[in-house]
Formats: sequence, structure tokens, C-alpha cells
Amino acid sequence: MTVDARQLLDGLRQGRRPDAASLEAFVMGLASGAVSDAQAGAFAMAVCQHGLGDDGRVVLTRAMRDSGALLNWDLPAPVVDKHSTGGVGDAVSLVLAPLLAACGVYVPMISGRGLGHTGGTLDKLEAIPGLTTQVDEVALKHIVRSCGAAIVGATAELAPADKRLYKVRDVTGTIASMDLITASILSKKLAEGLGALVLDVKVGSGAFMKTEAEARELATSLVETAKGAGCPTTALVTDMSQPLLPALGNALEVAEVLAILRGDAAGPLVEVAIALGAEVLQSAGVAASETEANVALTHALRSGQAAERFARMVAAQGGPMDLIDRPEQLPVAPVVYAVTAQADGFVTAMNGEALGHAVVSLGGGRKVETDVIDPAVGLSDVLPLGAPVQKGAPLALVHAADQNSAEAAAHAVSQAITVTGARPGLPDLVRQRIS
Repeated sequence: MTVDARQLLDGLRQGRRPDAASLEAFVMGLASGAVSDAQAGAFAMAVCQHGLGDDGRVVLTRAMRDSGALLNWDLPAPVVDKHSTGGVGDAVSLVLAPLLAACGVYVPMISGRGLGHTGGTLDKLEAIPGLTTQVDEVALKHIVRSCGAAIVGATAELAPADKRLYKVRDVTGTIASMDLITASILSKKLAEGLGALVLDVKVGSGAFMKTEAEARELATSLVETAKGAGCPTTALVTDMSQPLLPALGNALEVAEVLAILRGDAAGPLVEVAIALGAEVLQSAGVAASETEANVALTHALRSGQAAERFARMVAAQGGPMDLIDRPEQLPVAPVVYAVTAQADGFVTAMNGEALGHAVVSLGGGRKVETDVIDPAVGLSDVLPLGAPVQKGAPLALVHAADQNSAEAAAHAVSQAITVTGARPGLPDLVRQRIS
């Protein structure tokens, strides 16, 4: 069908929802260039104002998925993946992908880079010397088949209509549309040819969604749309009122992941990873119950099978095979500066977004797309909520390229962590399940 963008846009402006054929033709026009930037911007604005409805959101998602290459798999077990809406100290993907692979499924995890105050999975992996996350389809399929998992960036052939529309949304103030957010996230994931998907929708000070109502709305939209597009999907709304790791920053987070895989550390990130893994193993039909899935995932971690899968994946993507046992190969910042408590008490609150921005200011994230990341900088030894602390004791350590940036970041971190005399109650890590 030939696209008639003006007719579709006129109908949207008047509050009429387009039929499936017209919407599909418009998306194909986005991918081919037949739709202009002005028309793409007008479409995004009209969707922001009037919405597409449940059926229209599914049509948009499918059309954006089908606007480019689709991955097809010939593997002896289900192909699954996970998507997170972003948080701080959140390296769940680096643990979950090898965990799932060790449980017998295949994980072609197509991930993204840092966005705003949140870290990016690709940036974290690229802190590993020699590792590349940019591989073609042939290499991706080889890595997934041989290792069980790969964590890579999207190729230009994957959901090109989404890439085009996202750039327009970024400069037209139309990012915050539930329909467009949903279609953007899912079009790339569903192009992977998945048999099951789990979504980690973060809520709290370190997340984009600050309230549980916002997170629940997004989780519901994602699950219903993914199912409408034919992919078994569940979502967990998980807590981001504090970092999942005691570290923020690319190499520092990878170091914590290595400790988890070695069995030297546990904590909130492991709990979230196992909860998400249990969801997707059940959706894929690999586990009959949550209990069965939890047992398998816990065994994969404790037995070292997940560590072995991670090591193979890292080596297949160009990194060192012995990284888990030799974490000193990761880059190290020249300056380490302690952020100290100004009073006795307990850590009662954290501004996770401010902590994330402190890492960005150190060079651990991007302020503009062309910024080059310093993988060594960030925060470590961040005390968790509820931790007792004495005046003068460290709340966190800043890892910086120089003394001036260390002191500036330390000031921001001290403002972001609240210490008072009363021990706080702690929220549940998994707030809600959406199925």
C-alpha cells in the first residue's frame, strides 16, 4: 500500500485513529524515506495528543518490528530476552544473560547505551579490554549458538523505522508518549525472534518512572502490546530507590558482577536477576513453576555454570577469557576520594538520579551523543539504605580522573545521600508482577 501521509495526519489531528493498513504504510514510509521529517514529527505530536488505542499500539509495534531485518533461529531450545527501563547501579543483564544460558535457553540480548542518568549495558561491557558489542548477524548467531548468550548493539538493519522516529521524537518533545515508548522498546526486542520476553520496569529515585502508578501503566502497556504482537511476556515492577549494586560506573559495575559470578557477593541485584529469570523460564515453558525456576537459576549461579557462560561470551566478543579470575585487567581511575558522613545515624534516603548524574559528570556517561566515556570512573562502596554510619566514615568512594572532578562529584554525592537518626523501612525489591 502506498503511503498517504497527509491523509493519515489529517485524521490523527482530528482525533481519528488510523486503520491498520494506513499505519503500516506510514511506518514503511518512515523506513524508506518516503515520509519526511516534518511528517514524522507531526505524527509523533498527534500520537502524543490523541493516542492510538490498544489495537493501534500493537499495529505500530508490529510494523516497526517488520520495517527491517528479523532474526530467525534454528536452535534446540527457546530464545528469550529481558529489557529494563533503566536505573542506576543496574547491571542485571550482565548476570541474567549467562544465568539463563546456563539454564538451557538462548539469549541474543540486544542492548543500548547510557541514557540520561542511567548507565548503558553496552558501555559497561565495553569497559572490558578488547570486547566489542558491534557484531553482524552472522557473528551474533555464532556467539549465541556456541555460548548460549550474547550482549550486543542493534545493527542498522534492525527496526529502522524506530531509529528514524526516535530521532524525530528527541527533537520535537514527543518522547513521553506511552504508545511511542511501547512501540520503540518492543519493536527492537521482537525483531530478535523471541519465544519469550521479561520486562524489568524500574520505579523510584534512580529510575525514569518515579511513581508506582507510572511504572504500572508502562508495564501493562508493554505486556499487553507484546502479547498482542505474539510474544509471551510478563513484567516485574522493581524498586530503584537505591542502586542495585554498591557501585555506579562501567568498570566498577563489571567488577561487582565478576564478584557475583565468582560467588564472592550477593545482594539486591542477584535477587532481581533470579526473579526476572524465573519469569522468562516459565513463559518459555522451560520451568513448570516459580520454585522450579528459582532452583535452576540458583544452582546455575552457585555451581559456577553462569560464570563459565559469561567467560565464554566475553571471549567470543573479543575480551579476555580469564577476566573473572583476573578482574585487575579492568581499567582503574587514578584518583580515589572518600565521601564522608557529616553526622551519626542511618542512611535513610538516596537521590538515585543525582548519583547517576555525578557519574556522568566524572565522564562515566554522556551529556551529548558524541561524548567519549571514561570506563574507569564512578562510585564504589556506596552504603545501602538502612546502613548505620558514624560521622567521618565513608558513605561512598569516588573514582575520578583528577582531584578537581573527584571533589566536585563528592559534593554531589554527599548531597544525594541522606543520613538521619532513624533507621528506615526498606521497600520490597519486586513491587508488582504484570502478566
